[in-house]
Amino acid sequence: MTNQKNQNKRFIRLPEVMNKTGYGKSWIYHLISEGNFPKPVKLGVRAIAFVESEIEEWMDEVINQSRLNAA
Repeated sequence: MTNQKNQNKRFIRLPEVMNKTGYGKSWIYHLISEGNFPKPVKLGVRAIAFVESEIEEWMDEVINQSRLNAA
């Protein structure tokens, strides 16, 4: 039986990640290299994508941390 959570996973490409986060390509890769951003998934020899749910979870965490630090 397939897990319901797995059915909602979707790969998104870098331009969509940039649009969602407001970050540029270089900054996203900088954050990845520091371990502060979800790593992409290799889809082929020259193709990568990100798991949309991981990006959204990361964004939620950034928002939560910002709210905690502002209090």
